[in-house]
Amino acid sequence: MLSNNLSVGQLVVASCGRDKGKKFFIVRIIDENYVLISDGKSRKLDKPKLKKIKHLNINNFVNEKLKKLLQNGNNITDSFIRAELDKLK
Repeated sequence: MLSNNLSVGQLVVASCGRDKGKKFFIVRIIDENYVLISDGKSRKLDKPKLKKIKHLNINNFVNEKLKKLLQNGNNITDSFIRAELDKLK
């Protein structure tokens, strides 16, 4: 379905739920309907939010630094994700 256009490290905005309007990074793609998202603050890396893709506004921006770190299995901190999101504001 939509997962062909998605990538780990991609910026998304929640369009439904209590997280509506908040920015997140995709930290893992589960299947064609679901992804795990994190913002390093309310949704931390140790417990990312499972979200349906149809409830997200997909942004074309992919954070390449975050993508490489996640794909290589490196340890990433919540503060790193928060800092990367702050750069986009």
